This record gives sequence, C-alpha cells and structure tokens, in this order.
Amino acid sequence: MSSTLPSTMKKLVVRALTANFKEAIEMQTVHLPKLKPTEVLVKNHFVGINASDINFTAGKYNPGLPPPFDAGFEAVGEVVAVGSDIPESYTGTSVAHLSNGAFSEYQAVSQARLFPLKSTDPSYLPCLVSGMTANLAFRNSGYLKPTDKVLVTAAAGGTGQFAVQLAKLAGCHVIGTCSTDEKVKFLKSIGCDHPINIKAENLNTVLKKHYPQGVDVVYESVGGETYETCVNRLAPKGRLIVIGYISGYQEPMGVANSKSARAAAALPVKLLMKSASVKGFFLFHYVDQWKQAFQEMAKLVESQQMKSAVDRGESIKQGGFNGIEEIKDAVDYLYSKKSRGKVVVCLNKSPSKL
Repeated sequence: MSSTLPSTMKKLVVRALTANFKEAIEMQTVHLPKLKPTEVLVKNHFVGINASDINFTAGKYNPGLPPPFDAGFEAVGEVVAVGSDIPESYTGTSVAHLSNGAFSEYQAVSQARLFPLKSTDPSYLPCLVSGMTANLAFRNSGYLKPTDKVLVTAAAGGTGQFAVQLAKLAGCHVIGTCSTDEKVKFLKSIGCDHPINIKAENLNTVLKKHYPQGVDVVYESVGGETYETCVNRLAPKGRLIVIGYISGYQEPMGVANSKSARAAAALPVKLLMKSASVKGFFLFHYVDQWKQAFQEMAKLVESQQMKSAVDRGESIKQGGFNGIEEIKDAVDYLYSKKSRGKVVVCLNKSPSKL
C-alpha cells in the first residue's frame, strides 16, 4: 500500500439498534483495512444518504445481526490501492460502489462490485440506489406503456426524480407528489406533467377530479394514507409498486395504526374488483441486474437525457455537508422534507467533473 496514504481513517459504526440515527452511530478512527487479493481500497469522495439508512441502524434489514457493524450503502470515489491479483494500473480509476460500510473515508471493496466511471462527479451517485431502484422496479414490476398514467409519490426525492424521468422517456403521462411550491417547480423542470403539492391540495381529491378512470402505475415510497389513496385510485389492471414506506421508518414497528390494519384487510377485495396488483420491490433482490441498470442510468445522465439532481444541503448550510462528522446532519436534513434530489455528503473537496 502506498506510503502516501494515511495510516488511519474515520468511519461510522452502528453501536445500538435504533431508528434514531444519531443515537445509533458512533464515529471511530481505525487503521486502513488490509486488502484481500481481489479487493481495492477506495477513497470515498461522496456518499449517498438514503431514507432506509435508519432501517439499517434499527436492524430491520439484517435481523439477528448484533452491533457493532459499519453503516452506509453507497459511494463514489477513487481507487488508491489494489490487492495482489489486480493490476497496479487500476489505481486512480474513478468508481461507484454499493456495499455496506460506505460511511467511511476509505473502504476495501471487491473489484467485482465496482462500477468504473469517467470521473468522481457526484451526479453519478444518485444512479446507484436511487436510480437502479427506479430502473429495475419499472422493468420488473411496472411494465410501462406509452398510454399509461403514472403516479410517483415523493417525486422530488432521490429515487422519485428518476421514476418521473424514466416514465416520461417511456412516453407516459406523469403525476408527481411533493410538499412545497419549490419542489413543484423542480418537478416541472424534469418533465413532470402534473405536480401536486400535497400540503396545498388533497391528493385523493385531485386524482378523482383529473383522473376519474384511475392511474395505471404507481411508484410508491411514502406509505400510510398516501399508500391507501394510491390503492383506491388505481385503474383497472393497475400496478402499484411499493419501493418504500418512509412515513413508517421512524416508527418502532415501521407501520401505522389500526386504520392501516383495516385498510389492509380490505385490500384483496379492492385488487380483485380491478384486476389490479400491489408488488413490493427491494433492490437487493436484483443484484444480478445491477450492472446493466447502473450503466443505463449513467449513460442517460452523461448524455443529458436525464437530470441527476444532487442536494448537498447548501440551502441550510454554507458549503453543504462535508466530512464523516456531518453525515448525521444530512440524515436529519433528508427527513426534514426540505431536500430536492439525492442528499449527498462530500468527503473530498476536490472532486473531478462529469
């Protein structure tokens, strides 16, 4: 390993199982990892913040796995050292990766799990969890047709922005929910046909008025009453894809009250009478399709056929979020509902550009 590398690094470790991210994590200073023959050492330049980070700290994704364990899912960075089976020429390669422990200044990653990039521009980062989820959810569950009316909830978020644009590229009419007038403007800028500010308008009322025959596809990540409205407003043969339920992530059980239980009991009848479907989508069940999906999303961004909005929190903090220490603040920012696009933290202030 190069003598120019530091001997230690900072990373975030989950020390307690809780959905309260600040209480769950601890920042540690540790030695750089020793590389296996097929691993590389990546210096992470940018890390992505996901709503599901708190599901991970709460132990919902790996039940039975006791702390401590490393936090974070995704990063963009640069290869700074290689294992014995990897050519030295690979050093310096810009890469994206999706692997546990990304909330770290340096990370040992299997070469097989890397996505080589043209640069370490942060615009690539949303193409990982957020972009691949939208791509693969539509491919495996949405079956989009040009005549479809597609509803995207939390449409101005990290994955919502891609769902809107992919549906538009497929020729669909796209409806998107958001929570501020600024987000309405953002959704219009990425091609959304009918943005709905649910703080100013009632979603069910708007859908009944403008789409009395229902919507054909729903890309749903909110849960709770929003989910119930989406089920009720499905068109015959409609497809509702559940990619998350952010309204319940901070709840101990991840679900709401008895009203939701009653709605669940009525679901079979509602689906039967419309020949409709509700299907869950979890990205980690589709690992065999990641490479193709990421390459497709990256090419769309590189060719400017698709926008990849990154939010570093500069609207609330001068210079945005920087350093391992500020990841916890970025998680809070995501849950404040003030962000647009993918929330990202910079770990290296000298990134290269797309």
